[in-house]
Amino acid sequence: MPVWDVETVARALQAEDFGRVDRQVSLARFTSARVGGAADLLLTIRSGDHLGAAASWLWAREIPFRVLGGGSNVLIADAGIREVVVLNKAAEVQFQDRPSGPAVWAESGAGLGSVARRAVERGLAGMEWAATIPGTIGGAVVGNAGAFGGDVAGCLEAAEILQPALSAETWPAERLAYRYRGSWLKDHPGQAIVLSATFRLQPDDRRACRARLAAYLEQRQRTQASGPSWGSMFKNPPGDHAGRLIEAAGLKGVRRGGAQISPVHANFVINRGEATATDVWALIQLARREVTQKFGVQLELEIERLGEWIGPEGTGGSE
Repeated sequence: MPVWDVETVARALQAEDFGRVDRQVSLARFTSARVGGAADLLLTIRSGDHLGAAASWLWAREIPFRVLGGGSNVLIADAGIREVVVLNKAAEVQFQDRPSGPAVWAESGAGLGSVARRAVERGLAGMEWAATIPGTIGGAVVGNAGAFGGDVAGCLEAAEILQPALSAETWPAERLAYRYRGSWLKDHPGQAIVLSATFRLQPDDRRACRARLAAYLEQRQRTQASGPSWGSMFKNPPGDHAGRLIEAAGLKGVRRGGAQISPVHANFVINRGEATATDVWALIQLARREVTQKFGVQLELEIERLGEWIGPEGTGGSE
């Protein structure tokens, strides 16, 4: 990782006026599970133009950075992140009535669930499945977020992508090489960022849209864990479910420190109030080990581990 001086970069970013610059900020409050150490620098962005300009500026100077959206799919080390963290609050949303059919365009910091619910209130179908998913448009595009049989790949028309030393380009969904909870973007971290995305929608009866949304909300409340969490920790292996395997391994409800494998849905880890990233990582390793030993299945993480992991549970350095 390139060496960079925090104070020098902080002053330069303040001079560029991309957004607010803060030093040594705990990232826990910016994550859905309220877990994570501090960022050396936190740059808060509130427009897509500033997001693109800041990323290009950082890339050009080889200053390491991470874009953080809703923090729903990342486990940040207790020791924090030795990079500039760009907190993406660019959240403009536009609904479009086009000859080819309705669509919604949203900046990458907009909440995925919020966009989906706004579509429902306009009698526009196609994103009801997304209304229960935390996180942002950008994170959803990178990870091909999905639920209840729907996913980003099934309704994304195009995304505006920025890469180092290049102008922003519009990528059709096919170029993103989507697969189950994966994409080209997820395979190439740091090589591109999502500025915005456009999703196809279909006109429908508003009451029917609301009914589908209500059914998904009810199912989520009935079958999934409540409380601060990351959502699903592991991808479902082919032909099976990670939660079923973890439960069958006898791990439902198991705790490490302030973290617990949910007694409701075993693919969720819950922060019971004082969880650390180390607690959570211990449960992740336990689940992987027990499922592999008992069933011969290697669970693959759906979340991403970020920051500086030190000690026996970590890697001894930055991920």
